[in-house]
Amino acid sequence: MTASREHFSSRLGFILAAAGSAVGIGNLVGFPVNAAKNGGGAFLLMYALFVFFICLPVMIAEMAVGRKTQKEPVGAYKSLSGDSKFWGAAGFLGVLTPFMIAVFYMVITVWIFGYIVMILTGNLDALTQPDYFTNFVKDGYLFGYLVAVAIIVNIILVAGVKDGIERAAKILMPALLVMLLMMVVFVLTLDNAFAGVKFFLIPDVSKITPSVVNSALSQAFFSLSLGMGILITYGSYITRKTDIAGSAKLVALTDTAVAFTAGLMILPAIFSFDPNVNPDELSNSGVSLIFVLLPKIFFALESSIGYAGASAIAVFFFTLVFFAAITSLVSIIEVPVSYLVTEKSHSRKKALLTLLMTAGVLTVFALVSYGMVDFFSNFTSYAGQTKPFFDVVVDVFYDTILPLNGFLLCIFVSYRWKKHQLSKELSEGNESYAGSMMEKYINFSLSTFVPAIVLFIFINTVATKFFGQSLFGF
Repeated sequence: MTASREHFSSRLGFILAAAGSAVGIGNLVGFPVNAAKNGGGAFLLMYALFVFFICLPVMIAEMAVGRKTQKEPVGAYKSLSGDSKFWGAAGFLGVLTPFMIAVFYMVITVWIFGYIVMILTGNLDALTQPDYFTNFVKDGYLFGYLVAVAIIVNIILVAGVKDGIERAAKILMPALLVMLLMMVVFVLTLDNAFAGVKFFLIPDVSKITPSVVNSALSQAFFSLSLGMGILITYGSYITRKTDIAGSAKLVALTDTAVAFTAGLMILPAIFSFDPNVNPDELSNSGVSLIFVLLPKIFFALESSIGYAGASAIAVFFFTLVFFAAITSLVSIIEVPVSYLVTEKSHSRKKALLTLLMTAGVLTVFALVSYGMVDFFSNFTSYAGQTKPFFDVVVDVFYDTILPLNGFLLCIFVSYRWKKHQLSKELSEGNESYAGSMMEKYINFSLSTFVPAIVLFIFINTVATKFFGQSLFGF
């Protein structure tokens, strides 16, 4: 399998694909919401520091493990640990996690696709009605949208690494970036928009509380797709001539730049819509922002650019988010696809068919868990709340298991694979890496404070999500 493994055709192709995996709904919506609720510029400052000083070493380690073994998480952990059952199980958790994340991410992508259809058919005003989204998530048309999105993702993945993933990234990522910049330029022409810019860019140091620090660190970790097995899998598709550390820096920079630019789009739009907005009162849910608040903001443009103009801007925005969702969804699903191809000797078509019959069924369960089917809508209860199946998947696999996977990776690289082996791998494609400050920092951080901080996130998330209180007092 290793000898015939596909590779990205160029370093640019890899960077765009890896950036596409990181740049998703979390960047375009989750980051601005968190920034708004956590001190604006103060949150931005903390986020940038965490991306480059804590998350970047983990990203580099994931890529190195993938390239060294030319395998996905299960094969990579087994190969480097001498078929250890414990590390084999850790690798399987690294495949199960994106498998389950794909379930809820597909549902959100379907909702976005459905909104595009609704706006294109002249129903932007309907999207602004108080109960529209509540009724929308129960609409039988969602199953048709699900089929459409599944076909798009399947077309990309069945074509393989170069002709599918890389080609899609080379088209969608530049288009996404151009569309994002165009939206920012438009939003900044709106009345009171620069109040949002001021709030976003000027740090209020007094708001840098333990809660803001925790929120910024969690956002940075999740935003870069760490702990999902994606970067191990994508790392297995790069050649030995690739400078991993340099490429990882560019991916992190791209991801941060997109999140920053999205903040310049979302927050000025919110301040323009409501000059007296209190950011602390914004919903914690990125879903609420996308599907409830933003349609109202776009519809409010009718008075200045007409209904057709407002609808065009709305379609433009939702298409932008849809492109980001597709690039992330492709990378998420590629992990279990690669596992089935590498470890189970499936063809790509057979692997995708297997996922359709497994993750596809679970996706339907998540799709109907907001009022269509009572069993899935009231799936379980914890921390004093009744949770639908969709929320359970998010809480368990996205919010909780991701930092656990990151912790396990740090321990594996530093103490099982060993730091000198990591350094040797990272020297391939970068002769100046050995003995550099970068090498010293990565080796030190991965074996000391980075795993401690990621474990901190995991424990605090478990306490907060499932027991309703934080162990750390915030």
